[in-house]
Amino acid sequence: MLRLHSYVYHRPANLEEAVALLTEHAGDVLPIAGGTDLVPNMKHRLFTPGHLVALRGLRELKGISDADGLIRLGAAESLASIAADPLIKEVLPSLAEACGDISGPQLRRMGTIGGNVCLDTRCTYYNQTFFWRQALGFCLKKDGDDCHVVKGGTRCVAAHSADAATALMTLDASLELAGPGGRRSLPIEQFFTSDGVWNRRMDAAEILVAIHVPRPAPGSRFSFQKLRIRNSIDFPLVNLAAACRLDADGKVESLRMVASGMGAYPRKIGKIEDAARGNRLEDAVIETIAHETFRQSRPLDNIPVDKDWRRAMVPVLARRALEAMAG
Repeated sequence: MLRLHSYVYHRPANLEEAVALLTEHAGDVLPIAGGTDLVPNMKHRLFTPGHLVALRGLRELKGISDADGLIRLGAAESLASIAADPLIKEVLPSLAEACGDISGPQLRRMGTIGGNVCLDTRCTYYNQTFFWRQALGFCLKKDGDDCHVVKGGTRCVAAHSADAATALMTLDASLELAGPGGRRSLPIEQFFTSDGVWNRRMDAAEILVAIHVPRPAPGSRFSFQKLRIRNSIDFPLVNLAAACRLDADGKVESLRMVASGMGAYPRKIGKIEDAARGNRLEDAVIETIAHETFRQSRPLDNIPVDKDWRRAMVPVLARRALEAMAG
């Protein structure tokens, strides 16, 4: 049986108190909301904080609202509530689908959208028990100096495995963060880094308060596609989100596509808008874009499924997304 270590559990009354607790216990504290990823990682001794600061009950992190052309999602809203919300399903369907595809129903009821955006990266050689990791030899991400994925590598390449973040990157979302220095806003496309150890541009004492998404322009269409071993619960082997805007004649005015599950952060697929702009999403255009997604995808052996097969599936997901938006 995997047991949790001893720790002190704090229930702050408000956001200000939560930030103060994270600052006071810096280096030995972690925030916890749903805990669906953090608690298993603690049992594996990947994190052993002496203090946990509860965020789920904070009023400032709650609510789904729509005002002045901006949709606000409280970071502590559950994945299930985002997936089922009528506004999100109507206006941001790819986000609703992404949240509805995460894990299973029990974990979606506990897990939060803020926790998914801040999800720790995953790797075959990292997400194991302490005994397993000790027997093999620890890795760059935890306790060791070697990368078992890229031999001789000096930078962690654990995979970004969050679904909601991929969809949000196609929606021009911005993140509201609160920390010791006050509040700040950061576009989600600037939030992630290529460092698998800590792939977020946020301080350890900062808290994700809310996600802001502008209402899409008329003619906008969205799609989210996910590849996993078991559709009922597993993390993505690859996921892909797409957003486009069509004119009155059904021709593409803009196109954005983001894929994740391959490296430490979700990656924008480049060089596809020129092929699509001014054209309808017909077979030839779709094939050109699908080929480009294949060319730009380079999965690593950081997930226990053949990397060449995962790469071959990226254009399949791209075709599905484009065909869904064309339809």
